[in-house]
Amino acid sequence: MRRAFSIAVLAWGIFASSAVLTTLDGRRVDPLANTGAKAVVLLFTRSDCPISNRYAPEVERLYEQFAARGFVFWLVYVDRTESENNIRKHVREFGYRFGALLDRKHELVSLAKPVVTPEAAVYARGQLVYRGRIDNRYVAFGKARQAATEHDLEKVLEEVAAGRTVQPKTTRAIGCFIEDLK
Repeated sequence: MRRAFSIAVLAWGIFASSAVLTTLDGRRVDPLANTGAKAVVLLFTRSDCPISNRYAPEVERLYEQFAARGFVFWLVYVDRTESENNIRKHVREFGYRFGALLDRKHELVSLAKPVVTPEAAVYARGQLVYRGRIDNRYVAFGKARQAATEHDLEKVLEEVAAGRTVQPKTTRAIGCFIEDLK
């Protein structure tokens, strides 16, 4: 079976089905399955995107801060042509300590609707509560602030961790465009 479905309520940002994707070790997983996690954080990325790569330390900091509090993190590689060996090398070089998924058919891209890498999607209680930038460090492609002044992803994760109801929100991420599948 190549695809499995999870049923959920239909509304803004709530997924009707989730995809079963392959991890780098060959396991098939549904990253949005109800596993009891407080939230699932999908980080859409590609190894050749300089902005994605510059965010690696911040992404790892967020993972360190929230994984122990019941959050599940996944890197979602969106380039259908990139080799698994290259992705493994990327994960090692940037020190990621959480799982990576190969979204070669853009199943998660179709659900969460990211436009660029890096872009985050946060699912809590079966619904998409956030999609967008990690923070506001990048003003435009190639133009960055010295330091971020707004930490959008962290703020959403703190709200979920505190048990507050999070109103669905989208922010504009700056990065490398996710190419459509032809």
